Amino acid sequence: MVDLLSQFKDHAVRRFAAGEPVLVAGEKSGVLLVLAEGVVEVRKEGVLVDTVKEPGAVLGEIAALLDDVHTADVTAAQPSALYVIERPREFLRDHPEFHLHVSALLARRLGHLVKYLADVKAQYEGHDHIGMVDQVLDTLLHRQPRKRDGGSSSR
Repeated sequence: MVDLLSQFKDHAVRRFAAGEPVLVAGEKSGVLLVLAEGVVEVRKEGVLVDTVKEPGAVLGEIAALLDDVHTADVTAAQPSALYVIERPREFLRDHPEFHLHVSALLARRLGHLVKYLADVKAQYEGHDHIGMVDQVLDTLLHRQPRKRDGGSSSR
C-alpha cells in the first residue's frame, strides 16, 4: 500500500475533525478520497456498514466511477486526513495500477455480496419472499449499464 500512497504525495490533503462529514449520500462531490490517516465510518441509511482505518483506503469510488452522487455517508470518527483526487476518472485512466486496485476492491465487495445473497437464498429456500433475493442476484450478475445523456454509463 505504501507504493500506492506515494502516488498521492502531490495531491491536496483535507483534514476532518471527529464527527465531521467527509462524504454525504445523495450529494455529488466530484472527488475521490484516499485515507492518509485517521478513522472514518461509512453508513448507509444510518446503519454502520464499515469502520475504515487503513491508510490507502479508497472512499467515493462508486460515485467517481459512475460520475454520480455518493451512495453512503462517510464521517470522520476521529481527526482524519484524506488525499483529495480531483477529476478522479482522469486520474484512474492515467494511473492504471491504482485503477486496478480500485477494480479489485469493488470485485471483492461484489463477490462477498453475491456469496451472502446465495447463502440467504439457500437458508430460506421455499419461503415466499425469496423471490426478492433472486431479483437482486439477477440484477447484480446480469444488468447492463444504461447510457446517460452525457454518453457515460450508470447503474
